Amino acid sequence: MTEIVSSPRPLPWSVRPGARTWRCAPAPAEVRAFHAALPGYSPTPLTELPALAAEFGVGRVFVKDESCRLGLPAFKVLGASWAVHRTLAERATGGTEPGPVTLVTATDGNHGRAVARTARHLGHHAHVFVPQGVHPQAVAAITAEQAKVTEVTGSYDEAVRLAAQAAAAPGAVLVQDTAWPGYERIPGWIVEGYSTLTAEVDEQLTAEGIDAGPDLVCVPVGVGSLAQSVIAHYRSRPSGPAPALLSVEPDTAACVLASLAAGEPVSVATGHTTMAGLNCGTLSSIAWPYLHGGLDAAVAVSDADSTRATAALAALGVPSGPCGAATLAGLRAALTGAGAEKRRAALDIDTTSVIVLLSTEGPAANPHSTTDH
Repeated sequence: MTEIVSSPRPLPWSVRPGARTWRCAPAPAEVRAFHAALPGYSPTPLTELPALAAEFGVGRVFVKDESCRLGLPAFKVLGASWAVHRTLAERATGGTEPGPVTLVTATDGNHGRAVARTARHLGHHAHVFVPQGVHPQAVAAITAEQAKVTEVTGSYDEAVRLAAQAAAAPGAVLVQDTAWPGYERIPGWIVEGYSTLTAEVDEQLTAEGIDAGPDLVCVPVGVGSLAQSVIAHYRSRPSGPAPALLSVEPDTAACVLASLAAGEPVSVATGHTTMAGLNCGTLSSIAWPYLHGGLDAAVAVSDADSTRATAALAALGVPSGPCGAATLAGLRAALTGAGAEKRRAALDIDTTSVIVLLSTEGPAANPHSTTDH
């Protein structure tokens, strides 16, 4: 049962008691080995920020910095590379005619560039559909990967619909990071690909003397695929302490909060947000069971909140874009302000807690300014 909690100044917030007892299967172990074998692979930094620990009155705060992942300014290439690898391997063993294929996808920026980069490296083609609101520099970065780009006069959901239509052409494959009934296998591989990120976090925390893992992990949510991967990682452990998991999304595209309130997936109309990669109104169908089962809490933040968080991280030496900094904005919303004591209690946060923020992109991933409209 999901409890909706309000404060005198209503905070978009939802908490689900008992989420830490929910369990699921883990991602395949071979994903990490696949990424480790890629040219240029190295774990992204896990940066400790004592100033944030002091601000929030907790033990330690770390930021997983995805501003440079395999040469790209966001984490998305982890999912794209694994899913394309699996897709092409199946085509090869299934008797499909050899030769270049066209990888088709829709994107708010980072996923499309990752698919295009993967296609170019492997000698295939890419066709990327981009909705309104994506910065021209982000579109140019996709084009620079030698992809065909189609700009859509509509929302992300509309771009996904058009990409799916285009992928019906001969020699084309849809590599989309959201799922719907009838299209779930490739998005599932993308989710598996993201598991390398949390595997690295485990190793990096152990190197810091934190063998039990984090007490709270904050993850940004668009369609929910990264959150699904994070939940699968921390809820597939048969024993030991389970961290609290907090999702963060824009208040103009809060489909997680709306779905948790309804007890079922619901779509919401989206508006403009500088958090372009999170500007999604419909959850991935395969993500919903994980979000509903294993997510402790959800919060929505404003562009102003994200902008302040971006500046705070930059001042502390962590380069982050608006989507990545959203997790700091969400943590601030959860742990401070009216009603904070009750929210901290719901997340079991105290003065010894270890918190990990997932900063999923660098500034170059989503060029923006406060004057963009």
